[in-house]
Amino acid sequence: MLRFVLYLLVAAVVLAIVGTGGALYAIYHFARGLPDYQQLAVYEPPTVTRVHAADGRLLAEYAVEKRVFVPLAAMPKRVVQAFLSAEDRYFFEHPGVNVLSIVRAGIQNLRGISENKRPVGGSTITQQVAKNFLLTNEVTIERKIKEAILAFRIEKALTKERILELYLNEIYLGFGSYGVAAAALNYFNRSLDELTLAETAFLAALPKAPTNYHPIRRALAAKARRDWVIEQMIEDGVITATAANAAKAEPLEVRQRSEAEIVRADYFTEEVRRSVLARFGDKQLYEGGLSVWTTLDPRLQAIATESFRNGLEIYDRRHGWRGPVTRIPLDRQWQTRLSEVEPPKAIGRWYLAAVLDLRDNGAELGFANGTRGFIPLAEMTWARPRLEGLKLGNRVQHPRDVLALGDVVMVEPVPGGGAGAFALRQIPDVGGALVALDPHTGRVLAMVGGYDYADSQFNRVTQAKRQPGSAFKPIVYLAALDNGFTPSSLVLDGPIVIDQGPGLGKWRPSNYSPEFYGPSTLRLGIEKSRNLMTIRLARFIGMDKVSDYAKRLGVVDEMPQLMSMALGASETTLLRLATAYGVMVNGGKRVQPTIIDRIQDRRGRTIYRHDERACAACQNVAWRGQAEPELPDQRQQVIEPQTAYQMVSMLEGVVHRGTGARIAREVPKALAGKTGTTNEFHDAWFIGFTPDLVVGIYVGYDQPKSLGSSESGSAVSVPIFIDFMRDALADAPNIPFRIPPGVRLVRVEAATGLPARPGDRSAILEAFRPGTEPSVENRVVLDGSDPRDGPALGPTRVGGSTGGLY
Repeated sequence: MLRFVLYLLVAAVVLAIVGTGGALYAIYHFARGLPDYQQLAVYEPPTVTRVHAADGRLLAEYAVEKRVFVPLAAMPKRVVQAFLSAEDRYFFEHPGVNVLSIVRAGIQNLRGISENKRPVGGSTITQQVAKNFLLTNEVTIERKIKEAILAFRIEKALTKERILELYLNEIYLGFGSYGVAAAALNYFNRSLDELTLAETAFLAALPKAPTNYHPIRRALAAKARRDWVIEQMIEDGVITATAANAAKAEPLEVRQRSEAEIVRADYFTEEVRRSVLARFGDKQLYEGGLSVWTTLDPRLQAIATESFRNGLEIYDRRHGWRGPVTRIPLDRQWQTRLSEVEPPKAIGRWYLAAVLDLRDNGAELGFANGTRGFIPLAEMTWARPRLEGLKLGNRVQHPRDVLALGDVVMVEPVPGGGAGAFALRQIPDVGGALVALDPHTGRVLAMVGGYDYADSQFNRVTQAKRQPGSAFKPIVYLAALDNGFTPSSLVLDGPIVIDQGPGLGKWRPSNYSPEFYGPSTLRLGIEKSRNLMTIRLARFIGMDKVSDYAKRLGVVDEMPQLMSMALGASETTLLRLATAYGVMVNGGKRVQPTIIDRIQDRRGRTIYRHDERACAACQNVAWRGQAEPELPDQRQQVIEPQTAYQMVSMLEGVVHRGTGARIAREVPKALAGKTGTTNEFHDAWFIGFTPDLVVGIYVGYDQPKSLGSSESGSAVSVPIFIDFMRDALADAPNIPFRIPPGVRLVRVEAATGLPARPGDRSAILEAFRPGTEPSVENRVVLDGSDPRDGPALGPTRVGGSTGGLY
């Protein structure tokens, strides 16, 4: 008997040794080549990046997986407790593997063999993290062993809180939801802290098999599983029986996620995307969960889009009809054929219709859905045939002069025209752009880079380099004001011939109109956009100075020192020129245009900020009515404030008496600006501003060609500016332009610049530096002699013949 017991002990020891050895070998075998679990310490699940407008509204989302990352500390405790009760109630006690759960799962699997059921795993949350992040979903013993080994290792490397945070943000819960925050939105249209107990329990019921508990297709199973989770929460003592009974009584109702209000600003948003991509890279943009807070003002953006599109459409209609989208046979299948016509990408708010009949008073339309409409003759009289060189054909007398049966055309409902009344429309083939920015900070408030982003992604605000024409002239006048001239200084408006050098011939610049006006003030020169006066000024002060000012204001980086540059022959972008005008209105301080205020990472830490000024008094401060912290002004002073104001005052005259005079009549606010038109009417510009808003507009074809005779900045771009400012400033106070110290306002005659007499009704207030006020005795005229040769005729009073500077 004793010998038998001894044999049993020896056998047990041998079996224990063999078993231990086998287990150790199995661990060694399966542990070889396991993924590096250390990466989980720094792992961040791919999360959606959101781009916001200045008021917080959504502009765009960029993501590989639509996941919303929420730190564990920010999750409601009830959500965390629900998942622990459902998935791993001993999570904070076990070392990564729960042996009792594994044994219980093994027994359940043995019972399920005869019923051919899928095996269950009994995995802890740590094991699920190991599987989801480092292994595959195959159901094998080998994977379970690897999962257990990794779970032990993960528990040693990471805190329990970090493991739980990874799990709750990574797990797939159905409905395209990665992580609990995304699931709360997709199932119930709620944030985590808005979930009811019943809703929380349902989400906690999903990790095992989301498709098995689909709340619509498998509603009974889903509710049963939800109620089971509620029972587990009672057992764990995290909810009361009363709360549990109330939660079970709730029906399981899914609420469709409401579409987030997305602000449409496609050109701006794409500019932001490129900026973030360049700064942080592809992975951070599409997986980093960034919050990008931009400068865009949605109200101004909507006004800008509408004003600009309308302006291009009005211009386009002035130049006639280019024909229908296509033509279809008017047989029994016309509706089907019409529905198969692909709408133009830029159709926007318009509709496609087929012309079914032509009458004396209009055209009958048919739509693909079977409805009918009518275009009155009055809504198509603009559609004269467009001929070569933007010329127009005969006037429209009858609908057949424009349309034919079967034509597929674009139409727009006529406001107030009655049911079924439509206007004929066509998509403009001209391009252009509009930008609005804050002159004090450079923040871009609105950006329209073309007629429609769907048709062309080329952003003409930032990418199109065009000649600004006369819109460049204020740069020349700024240089003159800083070099001895005043707004009342006289320059000869008369013919001038410039020798361009060997082999280049003579250059004979001219004004827009053929007239010459003789000695005229600088103010009059800028108000009426006189080319000859500008050339004389630039020639006298030197193109080196003009080039320097253009560089200071950021119009160009390097400008050739050629006389034609004074009339805006050097190419620049709309954004750069509008920013330069911002320098004038802000008192001469250079600003950097920006589209992004700040960027935060997924944990809310600011990783980029445009305004880099430190402000210790701004941090963690409770607002109790105290004075705002004062921040240092670090903007570089590139123009003296007095010079900048003199230029602003002169540009104010442009909208009252000059090439933009209709602006003051239609928008009674403090406004200033300058028109610009390039040779042969290729581009039409207007850059205008208030004391706190700069708006730049240009219109032109992408492949440069004439806009048509007389299609100047005044005719094309000024109307867009008026429409924009009328709405943008509708409720704004009329704030005058700010006058800096060191400026003296003197009443002068608008035409001559001389001190005004009492009762002079044409008198204006002119800005001078003290000691530079004009008088009859000391007036001289710049006639355009080459300054290197000295005055041609010597000093002569105004009224005598004009020869040199006198």
